Amino acid sequence: MSDDRPDRAAQAERDESAERAENAELADAARLSSAPVEEPDSADPQAQAVGIGVFGWLRWGWRQLTSMRIALVLLFLLSLAAVPGSLVPQTSASPANVADWHAKHTFWGPVFDKLGMFNVYSSFWFSAIYLLLFISLIGCIIPRTWQFVGVLRAKPPTAPRHLGRLPVYATWRSSADADAVLAESQRLLGRRRFRVATAGGAVSSEKGYLREVGNLLFHISLVAMLIAFAFTKLAGGMGTVIVMEGKGFSNNVTQYDDFEPSTFYTADSLKPFHFTLDSFEATYQTSGDQFGTPRTYAAHISYVNGSGNGKATKATVEVNHPLEIGGSNVYLTAHGYAPVLQVTNAKGEVVFDGPTACLPLDSNVTSECAFKISDGYVGKDGKSTQLGLSGFFAPTMASAAEFGTQGPHSVFPGLANPQLLLSMYHGDLGNNNGAPQSVYQLDTTDMTQYKVKDSKGKLQPLTASLTPGQGFDLPDGGTVSFTGVKQWVNFTISSNPGTSEALISAALAILGLIGSLFVQRRRIWVRAVTGPDGVTTVELAGLARSESSRIAEELAELALSLQDVAPADQDDADAAQGDDHDLELTSTSLSKER
Repeated sequence: MSDDRPDRAAQAERDESAERAENAELADAARLSSAPVEEPDSADPQAQAVGIGVFGWLRWGWRQLTSMRIALVLLFLLSLAAVPGSLVPQTSASPANVADWHAKHTFWGPVFDKLGMFNVYSSFWFSAIYLLLFISLIGCIIPRTWQFVGVLRAKPPTAPRHLGRLPVYATWRSSADADAVLAESQRLLGRRRFRVATAGGAVSSEKGYLREVGNLLFHISLVAMLIAFAFTKLAGGMGTVIVMEGKGFSNNVTQYDDFEPSTFYTADSLKPFHFTLDSFEATYQTSGDQFGTPRTYAAHISYVNGSGNGKATKATVEVNHPLEIGGSNVYLTAHGYAPVLQVTNAKGEVVFDGPTACLPLDSNVTSECAFKISDGYVGKDGKSTQLGLSGFFAPTMASAAEFGTQGPHSVFPGLANPQLLLSMYHGDLGNNNGAPQSVYQLDTTDMTQYKVKDSKGKLQPLTASLTPGQGFDLPDGGTVSFTGVKQWVNFTISSNPGTSEALISAALAILGLIGSLFVQRRRIWVRAVTGPDGVTTVELAGLARSESSRIAEELAELALSLQDVAPADQDDADAAQGDDHDLELTSTSLSKER
């Protein structure tokens, strides 16, 4: 009796080899993504040893960094890292708010300073996430784009040997010529805008490349958006200035209240233009639950683009509607009131006459004011001194019954009942002591408050409550008159190159995302083989990137269209009628693509 074990072993090896080849065919057919294929781990111990060591770890780290999973994680971290910039005051936006935050949080202030929480967008950790995301996206896009170009230049993959193993499959027998069936299949698929190729007695077709185009467009647009934001940060700058009604501003660094340059945006980058604030118009809700809510804010200005005194152009700047002048955007960011005081000394000389901006403290524009007269004031004793007036301004002063625990305050942001409450001091304003001062507060360290005798002959601090047109006399012979109220507007002038590019990139990213989500990548194969009995077996199979009935519908439509050229044999048709089916069409759930 002969030993047939070697023959069985050889046959088993051949079967295993054929199985591997067939699985490779199916894997290639099922590959509907142009993402780069990671090399499989080698079974050779010497090959595995290559990955050990510094080079192996670097290669592994690079693969992790440039994976789409890490890119999404970094994108999420970047959005999360931007949150503190909205919750914690930023030095670039308001140094005063940062100083106030420090004063209120003595423990956390130094900690936040070290962490860069007051300069989030220029902090080391935000920059690190930003840079890693940029590198990750570039590392994803370049090989994926190269792979996709290769896919576009190549023909659709040839049909697997066993089409019945694919998720969507149809077959029937026909007396039609096999070549005629393939030619008609190629024509029908071409009309449906499939890329078509014929090889090995089968038609291969593919459609839905816009999915990968959308995917690449989305990621390329993200990179472009990151570049645009970085360019805006490096080449943009801004400044703020308070302008009184009737006064003007020239785009010069000396006229800004605050100026924030950048790496490529300095004082020399400012383009010449100037404007005058003709008037400011504000309207408010006068009834209902939203009483006092602003309805319109409009700054009416006259501007000249360029140097010189050319013809002025009228324009209106509103909230969220900036005016573009000379490549810069002029934004209306705040407004308030400026009481107009006239101060005379004991000689009757006017030493101060003009508006002074007050700092709004609440939504009804209750404002803190400080009037500082540093020169020219002489009392009746002939001695020069500096004068300081501190107080509050209310555009609509509350009645005494409404003061409550809040004290004097405004109940409406409009000028319905304007009043100015003042306390008067004389002495040294401290302008020359080297310490910075707020223009809205009075430093009374080296000053003495004026006092007058009351009805009982006791000295009391001199205070006054004035409405427009009223005034009072100072004990040393001077006078103070409240002559009117003007409004001021805080303008932010910013140069933000790259914002248009960032907007276009964002729009393209959304467009690419729509394409990657709603376009299906799919393939259809048609095989027609004439057997020894002269009967042609027609097979159709389809594969889609995601589970959808669309591929089954397309395959069924193609099968029905082929009936005109390759009608099913009568025996098959009778069998199909008995089963209430026109064709033998099977559909199974799609397996996950690797």
